[in-house]
Amino acid sequence: MLEALVALAAGLLIGSFLNVCIFRLPRDLSVISPRSFCPACEHPVAWFDNIPIASYVVLRGRCRHCAQPIPWRYPLVEALTAALFVTAVLLRGPSLLSVKLCVFCALIVGLVFADLEARILPDEFTLGGIALGLLFAVLAPFQIVFFSLFLRHWGPRWLSLVAAAVSAAVPALLLWGLGAVFQKIRKKEGVGLGDVKMVAMIGAFLGLQLTVLTVMAGSLVGSVIGLAYIYLTRKDPGTYELPFGSFLGAGAIAVALLWLR
Repeated sequence: MLEALVALAAGLLIGSFLNVCIFRLPRDLSVISPRSFCPACEHPVAWFDNIPIASYVVLRGRCRHCAQPIPWRYPLVEALTAALFVTAVLLRGPSLLSVKLCVFCALIVGLVFADLEARILPDEFTLGGIALGLLFAVLAPFQIVFFSLFLRHWGPRWLSLVAAAVSAAVPALLLWGLGAVFQKIRKKEGVGLGDVKMVAMIGAFLGLQLTVLTVMAGSLVGSVIGLAYIYLTRKDPGTYELPFGSFLGAGAIAVALLWLR
């Protein structure tokens, strides 16, 4: 119970910081300074108006100074991050694997909402996430069978690091190759470089098999929901840009919570 409460508090705080990143990183703004401000009137937000979820409820979803609506994304990101942290701890207990899951979920939440709002997958999340994934491969090693057949004299941590690096590189290169073929045939971009980096980050955290499963799940969900959205809103399917990273992220979180061991 105590671990879940700690995870809840950490999730709310990390979710609040993710909101800063989601707003500022696509705009090339510092996430450190200045302090939080209203996007509408740019008035600095006092500390008592910056308490995760509670301040949104107290202010009834509006800025204290200009009364403009506060985007729904702020409490949603905070609540979602907290819920994912608690779920990770309840599923895996107090362990390095739980910490790995929480970090992974936080990165994915940041990427999903940045993609939904700005169609940008910030390098700070993707490239930084690759580095973190490789670090966690050493701290919380994968359960490896394939690589141990060829590198049997290597320790489990080194084997895990190799597996994470290969799992990051192979799916990303395949996705990049498919995107290049699509662009050559259709004369338009099919897969963005941000998506490729995101797949590499997922691979570093989840390993090859779960990353392939994630890409399949994300593609399937994206096709169904994306085509339905285009049809219902009467968008032009030839020009409308679907947020593939968001669908990929949803699949990654589901796969990680269900199968990452």
